[in-house]
Amino acid sequence: MAKRLRVGIIGAGGIAGVHAEAYARMPETVEVTAVADVNRAAAEALAGKLGATPHEDYRAMVSAVDAVDICLPHHLHADAAIAAAKAGKHILCEKPLCMTPDEAAQVRQAVREAGVTLMCAHNQLFLPAVAAAKAVLTAGELGDVYEVRTNDAFRTTLTAESAGWRGSAATSGGGELIDTGYHPSYLLLHLAGGRPAQVTAMLANHRLDFLDAEDSAQVLVRFDNGVVGNIATSWAYQPPADTERFAVFGSNGSLRGGGEWLHLETVDGGSRSERFPAVDTFAAEIAHFVHCVTTGERPPHTEVEGSVVLDLIMAAYRSAEAGAVVAV
Repeated sequence: MAKRLRVGIIGAGGIAGVHAEAYARMPETVEVTAVADVNRAAAEALAGKLGATPHEDYRAMVSAVDAVDICLPHHLHADAAIAAAKAGKHILCEKPLCMTPDEAAQVRQAVREAGVTLMCAHNQLFLPAVAAAKAVLTAGELGDVYEVRTNDAFRTTLTAESAGWRGSAATSGGGELIDTGYHPSYLLLHLAGGRPAQVTAMLANHRLDFLDAEDSAQVLVRFDNGVVGNIATSWAYQPPADTERFAVFGSNGSLRGGGEWLHLETVDGGSRSERFPAVDTFAAEIAHFVHCVTTGERPPHTEVEGSVVLDLIMAAYRSAEAGAVVAV
């Protein structure tokens, strides 16, 4: 049997448990051998389920693993990623990559100098409809792409008591946009096929007044390839059930899709609809991370794309504050 990839999970909160379940599905190729969390009890609880060794300080475990999976609050991502890279370890990092462009530059430098793989945990890229839509665009079926629209909104049950680090911009990096809003932001980047050049945004706090930042955002983006994008994202409301997750409009037609469905219409009157089996996107994401580390294949989104998404979001915050269109 080939050697299994040894992974250390950094952070033992809710998302870490989701990741742990995904690793457990691949016992032939990967094993979680360590879990680190400043809350010793949390580290021990998750490690106990996995047969792993608990740690309070992730720096004490990196030498004994091949890769780390960063499942920490936003403000702790950069330090953990840099420490892992300097130790020569591959990295899966939950979104966002980090909180500032300066941090992102430091992460990129550390990864480049170490020659390790960093994959951004952008799980929605593994939705079947997203993969199918990307294939349609790559094949040129829509002709010249004019506009892309992405949506991710739901009425959260988050409260002042449960918000924790998410309640403060100092530890979250902002509000809803840099959290849930990160998903439609990287999805927009993925489908638009260019780099964001200009951004204008309007933020609001409709309902969650315990946050010191926005609970909703509307963002317009002009890409360097001429595509115009729109992001709608919120924790304040539940959109209608038939709201698409993404839509793309081009010279030859348009498409729209959710997680498991895609509908395409062309200007000559043609149309087709597809439905796909549901996919556990976290399991698919983690399986692909293991694949990339073991084969050397480049992940779909590395620290490079993660930095671009962060730049887009930071530009949106600057735009909202200034009430102006800003350059990315």
